[in-house]
Amino acid sequence: MSIEDNPLLQKFNTFHDTAPFSLIKEVHYEAAFAKAIQLAKKEINAITENTLEPTFENTIEALDSAGELLGRISSIFFNLNSAETNDEIQKIAREVSPKLSEFANDVILNVALFKRVKEVYENKTSLELTEEQKTLLDKEYKRFSRNGANLTEDQKKRLREIDNELSQLSLDFGERVLAATNAYELHLEDDSRLLGLPESAKEAAAEAAKEKDKEGYLFTLDYPSYIPFMTYVDDRKLREELSKAFGSKAYKDEYDNQQNVLKIAQLRFERAQLLGYKTHAHFVLEERMAKTPEMVNSFSQEILEKAKPAAQREFDELTNFAISISNQSETSEAITKLEKWDAAYYSEKLKQRLFDLDDELLKPYFKLENVINGVFEIASRLYGLSFEETTEIEKYHPDVLTYVVKNEDNTWNSIFYADFFPRKGKRNGAWMTSYKSQWYDENGHNIRPHISNVCNFTKPTATKPSLLTFNEVTTLFHEFGHALHGMLADTKYRSLSGTSVFWDFVELPSQILENWCYEKEALEIFARHYETDEVIPSTYIEKIKAAANFQEGLQTLRQLSFGMMDMIWHGIDPTGITDVKAHERKIFDQTDVYPDVASSCMSTSFAHIFQGGYSAGYYSYKWAEVLDADAFEVFQEKGIFDRVTAKKFRDNILSKGGTEDPMLLYTRFRGSKPKIDALLKRAGLVA
Repeated sequence: MSIEDNPLLQKFNTFHDTAPFSLIKEVHYEAAFAKAIQLAKKEINAITENTLEPTFENTIEALDSAGELLGRISSIFFNLNSAETNDEIQKIAREVSPKLSEFANDVILNVALFKRVKEVYENKTSLELTEEQKTLLDKEYKRFSRNGANLTEDQKKRLREIDNELSQLSLDFGERVLAATNAYELHLEDDSRLLGLPESAKEAAAEAAKEKDKEGYLFTLDYPSYIPFMTYVDDRKLREELSKAFGSKAYKDEYDNQQNVLKIAQLRFERAQLLGYKTHAHFVLEERMAKTPEMVNSFSQEILEKAKPAAQREFDELTNFAISISNQSETSEAITKLEKWDAAYYSEKLKQRLFDLDDELLKPYFKLENVINGVFEIASRLYGLSFEETTEIEKYHPDVLTYVVKNEDNTWNSIFYADFFPRKGKRNGAWMTSYKSQWYDENGHNIRPHISNVCNFTKPTATKPSLLTFNEVTTLFHEFGHALHGMLADTKYRSLSGTSVFWDFVELPSQILENWCYEKEALEIFARHYETDEVIPSTYIEKIKAAANFQEGLQTLRQLSFGMMDMIWHGIDPTGITDVKAHERKIFDQTDVYPDVASSCMSTSFAHIFQGGYSAGYYSYKWAEVLDADAFEVFQEKGIFDRVTAKKFRDNILSKGGTEDPMLLYTRFRGSKPKIDALLKRAGLVA
């Protein structure tokens, strides 16, 4: 195939340079990757073969610009591998990933290139650099020094082998989780065992069955199917079956991931040791706000001490409640102790009892289109952005919505893709990503980003639009907070732009936006009944706020347990571990209040740390909660739509990307360092 016939290797003749998805076929990727790697190598060679003295411009800036085409192709391909994959794309990913790892190592282990970078770095005090340039220089130098530039040739060879193997293992891990998720189906021919399940969920299950040419109802492990089932179905045996299927994904089945988990952990440890670090966590955390595993463990323990007593009280309350009402129920089995498959079911009933509030009561007020327009309006009031849906942008799937985003002065800001519904080729969960970063080119033009949010919400049915649970509303706001971090980026260098920040800082923009979901002034913008257009009643808003801390101890304990489990895989020497389940129980024995389920294992499907970028970083969700609780206090004091406060947040957090140390950026916005008190107070863990 010629270069001229490959759309990935041509200038995109499209609206605002958006990806021409209709022209891109699977057959184009491998050739495009090969050519882009070849071009990137030429760009690197141009730096190393430059006979002039190394300068910031001819070495550091040139290095930041190198590989632009490769980055663009990678963004398109790997985004589709997450959101719209198939067997062929997965096959290409397995073939391409080692080549990308090899190229990355070719750059990092390039002696001549590192020599030039090091020379600029050692002369930095004599250079007149901006703060952003100083950060870029420091980042580029550490990229080499932290990843093997000072190793011997034999050590470099081993590093390449490790990185190639890790790239394959993480891909295989994710493919097995997706395959295990897709493999399970619960098919019921009639609704006799579906007592308690809302009509909307039954209708969605009936349509899922119809799509598979089956009669009755079909349930899967995708969240929009799984969560309502576990929350509302009275039949305890069915809840147990579905819960055990969910908890045993890729564990002791044909997609078993145990060896992948062990091998990934061991190779990461070996890699860290090779680079002179005690563990993988020591390596990772050097470039985080937390700095050390000791700090992360201390942080986790401090919150654990506050959360564990509250969680135990909540569990005891739920147990007593469940035993009491199950003994009186004619449709659900009487119980003597709570199991994991009882958690959502009885928690929802207790929440209804305590607050006279349940998701089915609220869902009619959270029509997806209204929530989308609501978050857009909130972004407009805070930052002056406007969103115009357009058909001029090509889509990779018909479900995707596309928008042009404009600034307050009507200048172009960014492109926004929104992909909200589950399907076979799409992994579970919700995430923000980008197809193109923001930066300034050599002519000073501000290249604007193409941002995407991907979620898995309940699809519209024949009789109802997509109606979100309140948890799904906060998820949409969370991911849109990440999107704003990308949209409002304003940095010179692409590698420092948008969400290119420390992992334990990246969740601040996302988590702070969730706070607007609990505010009357914000809810009244978008929470309108899908049939009557009635604004959500004030009594419901009061109940939402009152229920905000419902089982917060249990939720905090759950979140902490994931971060702590991450650290016992990555903050120790894992070479002696042979039993994945037994190892993760070392943490869960400290944090679980529910009995263990022998057939369940979380590690084998924990994609965040074994496939995604959160290894030795899952604690960052809770860390960022400290930041967001502390930061939102300013909006509460000044007004949630106060433009002066919003401008300070935009100027010091959202627009700055990774251009400066995040603690400096935060204190510049807040006026002081973050304190844990605001989080503990908001969570009701202290008086």
